[in-house]
Amino acid sequence: MALRVDTTKCSGIGLCEATAPAVFEVGDDGQARVLEGEPDAADRNAAREAVDNCPTGALSFDD
Repeated sequence: MALRVDTTKCSGIGLCEATAPAVFEVGDDGQARVLEGEPDAADRNAAREAVDNCPTGALSFDD
């Protein structure tokens, strides 16, 4: 289960980083990036919450 960020949709709001800081970060360029492409069990729920709550729909899982 790998995480993806669609940079054409990402507006750099930072909700993903706030929800799952071990998995996502917003860079100086204002784009979210995945720090941990396949989160471990401890971070998986937070990553799923970030994907589900992304206001632009830029985050997804490749199951």
